[in-house]
Amino acid sequence: MRRKLERFATLELRDNVIQMDKPLFDNIKGKWNELQFKNNNPLTLELACGRGEYTIGLAQVNNNINFIGIDIKGDRIWDGSNKAVEKELLNVAFLRAYIHDLDHFFEPNEVSEIWLTFPDPRPRGRDEKRRLTYPRFLELYKSILKPDGWFKFKTDNTDLFNYTLEVLSERNDIIALEYTMDLYHSPLLVDHYGIKTRFEKKFHDAGEDIKYLKFKFM
Repeated sequence: MRRKLERFATLELRDNVIQMDKPLFDNIKGKWNELQFKNNNPLTLELACGRGEYTIGLAQVNNNINFIGIDIKGDRIWDGSNKAVEKELLNVAFLRAYIHDLDHFFEPNEVSEIWLTFPDPRPRGRDEKRRLTYPRFLELYKSILKPDGWFKFKTDNTDLFNYTLEVLSERNDIIALEYTMDLYHSPLLVDHYGIKTRFEKKFHDAGEDIKYLKFKFM
């Protein structure tokens, strides 16, 4: 508990973390480039970013894009924030908030790309509405993405991946859909940048194929 409290205290002082009780928390919507990054580069989000491994990895290979990792767990965000500071990544920020509140922090058409990497699969039927590819979440993503913005999704969980494909098939606003059941043996591997999160390595080393899809909304 003491370590967690120390980490939370550190987050209060970090310029790369936006969270409740900080001035930008209620004023950042529509102003990420102006108030946080001080540039006009495109915004990419990583949802449920955990320790921010993918956010950090993407930022290292795309220094002309601003990356925002989003998670509600402060101790996880502390880890990502630390790495960004250590690596002097000025194009990284973290938002401590719930995914279902995304529209409180981003204006329509403010985001150029969204990544969802290895979310909790919520396998129980009664938890379907909490899956981050459930229709109400997709509507939320659509509302903040630019018209040509990509949504990209990686998981080891076959059931969640198939569920997501089914949800997408029931919509009439999905274009440019591409997917693979085995990313590491697919032409889509170029989207991956060689970045492996801790969970991704664990699952792949255990024999799980990594599933991946991307699409745009009409």
